[in-house]
Amino acid sequence: MLRHVLGGCCVLVLLAGSVFGAPGANMDSATPADSPPLYVFESPAQATAASFDEAMAVACLQGIINREQPRLYVVSTANARPRYWLDLLAKEPNWLAKRKQTPIAGLDALRELAGDAVKGAVIWDPAVPATLNVATTIAGVKDAIVLSPELAEAWLSNWKLPLIEDLRGRFTGAESGSSKNDAYRWALREYLAKGLCSSHLLCLFEDSATSRAAGGISYVVTRDWAVKNRSFVFDLSPWGDEIPKDDPKQAMGTDLETYRMILDEVLKQSAGKHMTELTGFFAFWKYSNIAGFPSKHEPVPTEWETVYLISPYNCYQNTVSSDCYNQSFHSQFAFQPLKQKRPNRVDTLENKAYLCILMADYDSATPLYDFLPKSWDDPKRGELPLTWGINPNLIETYPDLITHLYATATANDHFASDASAAGYFNPNRVRPEYLPLFVEHNRRFFRATDMSMAPMVLDWEEPTAAVKDAFAQFAPDGYATIIMDMHGTGGKLPKPHVWKGMPVLELINNTCNYENPKQTADAMYSAIQERGNAKPGFYFFRIVWTPPSAVIGALSVFRKEHPELPIEVVDPYNFFGLFKKHSG
Repeated sequence: MLRHVLGGCCVLVLLAGSVFGAPGANMDSATPADSPPLYVFESPAQATAASFDEAMAVACLQGIINREQPRLYVVSTANARPRYWLDLLAKEPNWLAKRKQTPIAGLDALRELAGDAVKGAVIWDPAVPATLNVATTIAGVKDAIVLSPELAEAWLSNWKLPLIEDLRGRFTGAESGSSKNDAYRWALREYLAKGLCSSHLLCLFEDSATSRAAGGISYVVTRDWAVKNRSFVFDLSPWGDEIPKDDPKQAMGTDLETYRMILDEVLKQSAGKHMTELTGFFAFWKYSNIAGFPSKHEPVPTEWETVYLISPYNCYQNTVSSDCYNQSFHSQFAFQPLKQKRPNRVDTLENKAYLCILMADYDSATPLYDFLPKSWDDPKRGELPLTWGINPNLIETYPDLITHLYATATANDHFASDASAAGYFNPNRVRPEYLPLFVEHNRRFFRATDMSMAPMVLDWEEPTAAVKDAFAQFAPDGYATIIMDMHGTGGKLPKPHVWKGMPVLELINNTCNYENPKQTADAMYSAIQERGNAKPGFYFFRIVWTPPSAVIGALSVFRKEHPELPIEVVDPYNFFGLFKKHSG
């Protein structure tokens, strides 16, 4: 996630299927004492090609093993977060408290645990890194394990598995001039276009081009989710004006052409029924400008270009899902609709600056899973009214984690969507004929999480009347936006106003990058002055991945250095409510 650069209760009722469109089934969390074991597999810490290959095999087996029930949980000697969540959720009254944890080690043991659910193997071609993703797609559709040539030689005969596909030497660039794109176009025709893949979920996962040699498994451990959901997996550039660095011989725009072919096919299969999540992120070194890998496109514009590209196809992005372990497991928690604590209403307006703080950018899987605990466990949480930006569509991925947050929230912790609502999209790019679907998608998730505000809508232009009409149906208590015109069409912020009862404001981005209390206090003060220092004034500040104690420190500096400017930090309900009253 790069936008900031700019700037448990126990559930007792099993839902009858998924009301949110998620492919996975739910499991009753009231687990009986004689429940089946919870198998725990520990992945090694080595960062080698061999450990990469093993992690790939483990992820495929986990996706198959967990397809119907949450049976296999993976922890890591190199990453403490999976163990953190396991330990927390195994405490009463959480849903894993009665599950006996049983260690399991080695690929042989996992293969045996999977049993007949594994139907075969797919060998990918290290000479064409994209085939790692193609093999993952096939593994999901055909209940297979993905093996490197080396692992296939070592294990395949012992496991007595049929070889479903051998992708070695299959893709040469004869079709598109790019072996990478040939592989994806073949998979598109053979799997996605035939309706064999999910139309709910696409996976934008980095292939093996550099990650295998380095043992980088950030987008390998996520593949249990792709396999479980039978998702189409790919890794392409959103840019049509620059050749990607991983495929320098392709014709200009080939990646983008294939990208659009995939989006066209998903829209064809999903239009009018549901929206589609794109989980994952672009590969920095391939498609943007980072040290050692020059490009004319910086990372932030590349993120925005991705969302700009996918939004007309009814796609929304779960922007970062790297290092997100056990999604196939967590997703099967028996989610029940949540309820937020509502504050007492404040009716009296005073001549002061009203501040609201968005604890921002927990809108995708990685920040929710990995970053948020650092702030949530801050001992000063609860001393200050704060708005936690968590996208409600993540209840499909980590429903137990979000349920835990609601259960442990103080009276000063409030939840609202982050970028942009139930998923990250550009609302102005949604086609008019799909706005009713857009409304229904967001309304279901907002109701499930008791949200009524969208304080971080990201777009390239101020919202149209149709977009505001749409948001008023699921976020009537408040709408705030950041506008970034990446295409030079004159994007501008909306003036603060009330639209059919819904307050519409700017989300102020000056404070997104917290460095120290003084820097953030100065950024707040400057933003207030730049906007005229009206009294009363209303200022919604975005602060990214920062603990409450640091925010409290910044406000203390502000009050000490600017006693002439009275400020009050209020909860989002009263913030938008007071603005609405002030606006008549």
